[in-house]
Amino acid sequence: MFLVGIDLGGTNIAAGVVDENKKIIGIGKMKTNSPRPAEEIVDDMATAVHMAVENASLEMSDIKEVGIGSPGSIDPINGIVTYSNNLQFSMLHLREMIEKRLDVKVFLDNDANAAAFGEQLAGAGKGTKDFVAVTLGTGVGGGIIVDGKMLVGSNFAGGELGHTVIILNGEQCTCGRKGCWEAYASATALIRQTCEAMKKDTNSKMWGIAGYLKNVNGRTAFDGMRAGDKTACAVVDRYCEYVACGISNIINVFQPEVICVGGGISKEGETLLTPIRKFVEADRYTKSTDKQTVIKAAELGNDAGIIGAAFLGSLYR
Repeated sequence: MFLVGIDLGGTNIAAGVVDENKKIIGIGKMKTNSPRPAEEIVDDMATAVHMAVENASLEMSDIKEVGIGSPGSIDPINGIVTYSNNLQFSMLHLREMIEKRLDVKVFLDNDANAAAFGEQLAGAGKGTKDFVAVTLGTGVGGGIIVDGKMLVGSNFAGGELGHTVIILNGEQCTCGRKGCWEAYASATALIRQTCEAMKKDTNSKMWGIAGYLKNVNGRTAFDGMRAGDKTACAVVDRYCEYVACGISNIINVFQPEVICVGGGISKEGETLLTPIRKFVEADRYTKSTDKQTVIKAAELGNDAGIIGAAFLGSLYR
């Protein structure tokens, strides 16, 4: 049995052929290049699937079904992206559009839900019943599993952890609100924070690391910190505090067994997680109990969204 999972992101489209052992055996990638017409993005999603199938030395006839993890609020029953601020989709019948292009059964859910499902199936959440996966990427995604079931809410829009406010009337978020966790804890936010700090400190070592502001990425501040730059250290410390604020909120609401942190920033590993744990330890409500939520890095990396998406049929078939 072969399945295909599509991880549709604000930056990249990644499709992978997944076998019954939850192993990816073929990959296809395209750039999202958003914003642009939805039809063009969907065409490239189909192209990525064909690339993945070819790279797995298979034919489309070998593929049982396709699952998609898409940013935004998703109606998985009707296969509709009801709203995605990052991709500028509104009431997009994505499942139908992909089925027409690939002639195969398609399932759809939020990308963070798909990543959380993938981590629960084969990664950091394996064996847990109460589990939250946080993804720090272009935005901040959240997938919540309670008592072994995906929490999607009465209207399938639940789990948008990135759009909970941590600073009232704070930074403008692409969703329309101000002060969202995403506006402070996403990789996009970290890049903005790094650039702002570099502008204020023209002697920062981060200038030597990045060269130009347009070259700044999610690693720049961390690299500067490792080089002993005080300005970079301040950026990283503040960023970790922003991430920890949201994680403390999640723990206080859900008390999961495990929270895993994924996305490109999570590659920093303990450099990111150690300070986050310290901030959370000081802020969490449950200070007196021995059983505390474990905060760990996601184990599957970018594969989580692909694996989770591939197996969405087991949730919605």
